[in-house]
Amino acid sequence: MTQTTDAAVAEDARTDKKPSRVHRAWFVAAVTFVTIIGAAAFRSLPGLLIDPLHQEFGWSRGTIGAAVSVNLALYGLTAPFAAALMDRFGIRRIVAVALAVIALGSGTTVWMSAAWQLMLCWGLLVGLGTGSMALAFAATVTNRWFTERRGLVSGILTAASASGQLIFLPVLSWMVEGHGWRPAAVTVSLAALAVIPFVWLLLRDHPADVGLKPYGAKEFVPRPEPARGAARRAVTVLLSAVRTGPFWLLAGTFAICGASTNGLIQTHFVPAAHDHGMPITAAASLLAVIGVFDVLGTVASGWFTDRYEPRRLLAVYYALRGISLLFLPMLLAPTVRPPMIFFIVFYGLDWVATVPPTLALCQERYGEDSAIVFGWVLASHQVGAALVAFLGGVARDVFGSYDVVWYASGALCAAAALMALVIRRRPAVMPALA
Repeated sequence: MTQTTDAAVAEDARTDKKPSRVHRAWFVAAVTFVTIIGAAAFRSLPGLLIDPLHQEFGWSRGTIGAAVSVNLALYGLTAPFAAALMDRFGIRRIVAVALAVIALGSGTTVWMSAAWQLMLCWGLLVGLGTGSMALAFAATVTNRWFTERRGLVSGILTAASASGQLIFLPVLSWMVEGHGWRPAAVTVSLAALAVIPFVWLLLRDHPADVGLKPYGAKEFVPRPEPARGAARRAVTVLLSAVRTGPFWLLAGTFAICGASTNGLIQTHFVPAAHDHGMPITAAASLLAVIGVFDVLGTVASGWFTDRYEPRRLLAVYYALRGISLLFLPMLLAPTVRPPMIFFIVFYGLDWVATVPPTLALCQERYGEDSAIVFGWVLASHQVGAALVAFLGGVARDVFGSYDVVWYASGALCAAAALMALVIRRRPAVMPALA
């Protein structure tokens, strides 16, 4: 029955009277973009809430940073399983459930009174929800719907997270400063809920569902049978990938990427700037500006990835990021000065520009398993982010400033630049497991 249906759909696709001017894949990419923006709303909050939670509950910055680290780690560790679950149950179902879990986690934080509740709501629930819609979601959509322009599309979808930060940060910082942190948490919950109808009505799991070829494909691709054993497949792919050298280099560089972005700047920039007398709204606005230039930088990186060697792009991105972090301690001040604006613009262009070349290297070396491999590489990104989110808070408690964290992160970026250059160019051979 399935083969007959696929054949009929394929025949319909071949005999379309007049193809649409705009391929359906671009509408799917647009819905994916909006969905990731909705999920990104909660990710705008951690840096804004460290000081308010410290003042209201007396929790140390290390304790709050630990909750952020749980969130970031689960965000990454859930991703490879989410990619496999999308193969089994479909993109639409998994994303809709994930958005509901995010809304539940962010909404219930308003009643918390103990640190373990912060770990549960902010760390566990939101970590699992956002992890199910992580960059592996973007990778799955890109792989299924696009044969051409994959670098550009992955750059655009990666930029969605920054766009969410751009949209929500100024509003949430105003709420936190003027009305407390609880209205901000409720706003994030409502934003996640608002995206669910768009996902359910407009997102489709595969081009074959609407009788189309993937964008740029020369032949019709039938919808594959649902993949069973999603968790087993995710683990099996990992066990095969860890036996190849490129995986460790990709995972190591991406761990440093996460440490120097989500774990460092997104979590600790606002409290670090506030330590130097800068108002929270001003510091949050600077993070929003990072989001503006992150969109430009990531889309441009996708364009570059379609044309230039991804390894060299990664080396340049990490080297420039490390240099900029070494200068940051000298730029923090009570007011926003031109050198700080230059740093924000420069850092924003490089924020997640590393994603398109990293995804391209995964696709080149791991083929049909690339989405799951990238999910595990993303897990390393978030583990790196989680470590720095926690250790950064501890360093602030111990040393009274964040300076040592900026310098250590700059050194790590230099190491990542060297690691990127030694990634093998030929496809990796995934060893079969006994």
